[in-house]
Amino acid sequence: MSFVKSGDGTEIFYKDWGPKTAQPIVFHHGWPLSADDWDAQMLFFLANGYRVVAHDRRGHGRSSQVWDGHDMDHYAADVAAVVQHLDLRDAVHIGHSTGGGEVTRYVARHGQGRVAKAVLIGAVPPLMLKTEANPGGLPLEVFDGFRAALAANRAQFYLDVPTGPFYGYNRPGAEPSKGVIGNWWRQGMMGGAKAHYDGIKAFSETDFTEDLKAIDVPTLVMHGDDDQIVPIADSALLAVKLLKHGTLKVYEGFSHGLCTVNADVINADLLAFVKG
Repeated sequence: MSFVKSGDGTEIFYKDWGPKTAQPIVFHHGWPLSADDWDAQMLFFLANGYRVVAHDRRGHGRSSQVWDGHDMDHYAADVAAVVQHLDLRDAVHIGHSTGGGEVTRYVARHGQGRVAKAVLIGAVPPLMLKTEANPGGLPLEVFDGFRAALAANRAQFYLDVPTGPFYGYNRPGAEPSKGVIGNWWRQGMMGGAKAHYDGIKAFSETDFTEDLKAIDVPTLVMHGDDDQIVPIADSALLAVKLLKHGTLKVYEGFSHGLCTVNADVINADLLAFVKG
């Protein structure tokens, strides 16, 4: 397996498929998953002639289960270590959910001269937590509930999330896929409980406002209007206004897990943006 050591010695697992001369597409996964969550997109872009790269965030998947550094600054620095190791240039960085926050901080602070475009899908920026300056955010009690459920019975929590709101399987008429639910659980349980516990603070309390303002590459913001995990009103609708070159695409009725359950639609739109 392929690993690179980040600045603090953490071993970050990555996949690197396709011609080294092709334009690289770099994928950033959501919490508490792994690079495997991008299977549908990586195979699609590989078939379309691109080089595809995806890593497991520290403490997630096959990367080192270190006890510290589970914050956006370290996440972005780890990405920079992978990018530098592979010498990726003219890259398109695509992030889902927490991975969208990671893309935002990476591009703003480390991506100069290496990034062609960015995509934020169901992403957490600018800020998920409700504050005086962000009255539309979610109360701290919501995230405290996540932490309590994780600490009490992580295995059950990681069944409840994909079975219910993540893929919209709790909606009337939905047809849950046991394979999709099981794959979410598998990815989650591969990672470390400490990393996932601390990651809740990272994705909910990090303010990406200044990062969004600093990004100067074309950025596509994609979001389902039935996202029950990252509500669109306090994420995508605000984020696109802060971007210099942002474009918003809203998907009616799509859930937070749109990259999996609506992969055909998402992949086609991603390809059009990359080529455009």
